[in-house]
Amino acid sequence: MIDAFVDGLDLKELGFERTRCAATGRPGYHPSVLLKLFIYGYLNRVQSSRRLEREADRNLEVMWLLGRLVPDHKTIADFRKDYGKAIGRVCTRVVVVCRRIWHLSAASVAIDGSRFKAFNNGDRNFTKAKMKRRMDQIQESVSRYLHQLNSADHQSATPAIASRVERLSEKIGKLREEMQRLQVLETEMMASPDEQVR
Repeated sequence: MIDAFVDGLDLKELGFERTRCAATGRPGYHPSVLLKLFIYGYLNRVQSSRRLEREADRNLEVMWLLGRLVPDHKTIADFRKDYGKAIGRVCTRVVVVCRRIWHLSAASVAIDGSRFKAFNNGDRNFTKAKMKRRMDQIQESVSRYLHQLNSADHQSATPAIASRVERLSEKIGKLREEMQRLQVLETEMMASPDEQVR
């Protein structure tokens, strides 16, 4: 497929020079040979010029594709450097060909390895085990705050102690509200078929 695709391209129009050999001197590699090697490399995730050189020397598929030519890594790297824009235009042609044979539609979307926070994140999803863990944590926090309140009661009354008691009372109130919310969620969870709340 790579062979037929590259052979069907007008390389001069795409920006590749030296598509015809000069009458004097030893001929260089034809741009189509190196282009086939690059397309093979990108399709098979072999992008290093040194690894492409090794593939040309050991891989039967690449040997056939290049007609047993083995360009060295410097030649491969120079080709990439000299014809970067032309290689980009070839990639555009690949997309056009794929659209024509219906491998890609105009609405196709490619997604990289980015991670997005899901809507059903940890605060919204509850299972039995998770619910029990959360309720235990809240009970432990309430017990700790109540203990701190008791110790504050035994100390002499100062503005700092009064402020601390007020803060602890607010925290206990919020934790009790959270416990009530979790109890409602637990009822919903037990009523759902998979015993989960999303």
